[in-house]
Amino acid sequence: MYPPSRKDFISLTLSDPHSHSYNNGKHRRQSCWRKWKQLSRLQRSLILFLLALLLIFGLLSYPSLSEQWRGLSDRDEWLELNDRELDAVLPAVRPVLGQHVGKAPVPVVGPHVGPAVGPDAGPVIRLDAGPVIRPDGGPVIRPDAGPVIHPDAGPVFRPDAGPVIHPDAGPVFRPDAGPVFRPDAGPVIRPDAVVEPRGPIVPILPKPPIKKYLFSNKRGPPSLQKEGNMSDTVGGEKKEQEVVQDEGEEEEEDKDKKIVSWRGAMIEADQATEPPPSANDKGAAAPPAPVNPADSVPLEVSPGPVDRLETVRDAFRHAWKGYKSYAWGHDELRPISKSFSEWFGLGLTLIDSLDTMWILGLKEEFAEAKNWVDNELNFNKNVDVNLFETTIRVLGGLLSAYHLSGDQLFFEKAKDLGSRLMPAFKTPSKIPFSDVNIGKGTAHPPRWTTDSTLAEVTSIQLEFRELSRLTQDPQYQDVANEVMRLVHKLPGKHDGLVPMFINTNSGQFSHKGVLTLGARADSYYEYLLKQWIQGGKTEEDLLEDYLQAIEGVKKHLVRHTGPNGLTFVGELNHNRFNPKMDHLVCFLPGTLALGVHNGLPEDHMDLAVQLMETCHQMYTQMETGLSPEIVHFSLQASDSRDIIVKPADRHNLLRPETVESLFYMYRFTKDTKYRDWGWDILQSFNNYTKVLDGGYTSINNVRDPTNPGPRDKMESFFLGETLKYLYLLFSDDMEQLSLDKFIFNTEAHPLPIWPSPPK
Repeated sequence: MYPPSRKDFISLTLSDPHSHSYNNGKHRRQSCWRKWKQLSRLQRSLILFLLALLLIFGLLSYPSLSEQWRGLSDRDEWLELNDRELDAVLPAVRPVLGQHVGKAPVPVVGPHVGPAVGPDAGPVIRLDAGPVIRPDGGPVIRPDAGPVIHPDAGPVFRPDAGPVIHPDAGPVFRPDAGPVFRPDAGPVIRPDAVVEPRGPIVPILPKPPIKKYLFSNKRGPPSLQKEGNMSDTVGGEKKEQEVVQDEGEEEEEDKDKKIVSWRGAMIEADQATEPPPSANDKGAAAPPAPVNPADSVPLEVSPGPVDRLETVRDAFRHAWKGYKSYAWGHDELRPISKSFSEWFGLGLTLIDSLDTMWILGLKEEFAEAKNWVDNELNFNKNVDVNLFETTIRVLGGLLSAYHLSGDQLFFEKAKDLGSRLMPAFKTPSKIPFSDVNIGKGTAHPPRWTTDSTLAEVTSIQLEFRELSRLTQDPQYQDVANEVMRLVHKLPGKHDGLVPMFINTNSGQFSHKGVLTLGARADSYYEYLLKQWIQGGKTEEDLLEDYLQAIEGVKKHLVRHTGPNGLTFVGELNHNRFNPKMDHLVCFLPGTLALGVHNGLPEDHMDLAVQLMETCHQMYTQMETGLSPEIVHFSLQASDSRDIIVKPADRHNLLRPETVESLFYMYRFTKDTKYRDWGWDILQSFNNYTKVLDGGYTSINNVRDPTNPGPRDKMESFFLGETLKYLYLLFSDDMEQLSLDKFIFNTEAHPLPIWPSPPK
């Protein structure tokens, strides 16, 4: 049982016969004060804070509330006035100031002509509030009922659809000049008309609402302004109409300023990271865009066939111009800041581009680069380099330049570098360290681990094997082949699929939870096939590992999207499927096609065709026409789209994997659609990554064509791989670097296929 509640006071009211009264309200107030004092300091503070918050909110909301109340009051008065004057006679109204009665102004025909008013219809009034008054005493029409139609009238002209045209060639009034009131060709009433006191009061008609057109910040060809997937754009903003400005005016206004253009022109170097001005900032004179965005910017149609090969050459020249101007002899160009970045200090971009210049026929640029290699390239320096990156870019680039040009200079440089990379293989397990100091002759793993990435230690074999063949020194091939023999025998594979890391001390796989064909594992599978082809198709262990791996991919990693059935390659994360696919995986269609060309199962080509379509969709479904670095796929049929891009994955690094596979697919199928897809990609690079003063830049956001967010970096593989594969894709010379005579390393440097040994 709970005790009865305690009462702190009793309220009494006493009175006497003399009308004197007494009550104990004072004591009650004192009792309430005592209750307030009994509250804790925290409780009292909280109550006071809430009261103060309410007071502040009331003060802030007072102006807007008062305006609403004032508007409601005005509306009520207006409605009441109309109720009193429903039967009023209108002719006693003074005409519009400055307008001669009965004299029609010059007709003005607007772009949107609505229905005309019939000659006997009487006045047509469209009000946005309150009833519509008919001078002939007709019915009162509600303002939300649309245009008012007289029973005897012809079609009704909507005042918000454009100028009013009377069929009798009477006066024409534009709706933006105020509502039109025409009682049988009588005087015109405007909202500012002066009404004589002696006449009946006519309510002033409100102006029709002014349409506000939304303007778009999108730039670029209309074909790149995608309709789908807009929910993934930053902020989820709605699609808006585009403002089309006269290009001549822009040049006149900005003649002293370089233009930031995302329509196939260039990025201004010193302002490219700033978002372009919105349409509203460009002045009120900018005309509104048409409703159909496809009509906003006409596509520029070439008067004749486009020379795609020359377009690739122009792109290379432009990239080379930036590198030569601001990063000559350094590793990579920073085109926005007009500077450079250094990785190893070996002129990566220059050496990566040597064979590209030779293939494109750019002899002058090739001669400049060769002169730098001869006079400036020096490997005797105290610098740590990554074994994998240095091998595929520098060693591979020098070997390829030697094979194409026949110049002994490149062979000597390759031999010097190869010998300086050998200390990396001096490990207990013979699995090489990731880093080597080419000046001191020492090697070590990364500072944070003793592991090496599997792709790195198994994707140097093509180059080291070729170096041994050229030098007749077997040491390079021996250390490279030993790595493949060890991996071939290792336990821990999952139907041919391998983990991403291997320990340099134990020689065993580590971090076995993730199986992927993306970063840190991709080129392992690529080099299994290419080593087998390079060596004359005699090394059965390599072929066995490759075929088993492809079966493992089909069994565990291949899935189809729910909405449209796109085929993709996902990942296994501790036996749990993850529908994530790196852009790097787009090497796989080309590799599969290359295998079929060399006699491997035909069903590999079926998978290649399907994956090629998916990689193409990774470009076309983005607003810029460029693929993000990573995509996720939807497995649910109820979803509206196949491809999902997370904000952190929206960057594009000018990667080559998709155009690489397009090159292989066209070479083996002759299907011209692969050329067209490559052309679209090249145009998108020109539209969204080209920098005015030279070079191309990687971008942060492929979903935002208005501001892709330049990252101020041109990777060396854009010249070494991307543009090279595009050129070969468009070339009609199938014997130029025939795939029966050359094998491309993972940096697109062609090396010769060895003659098959006599049987």
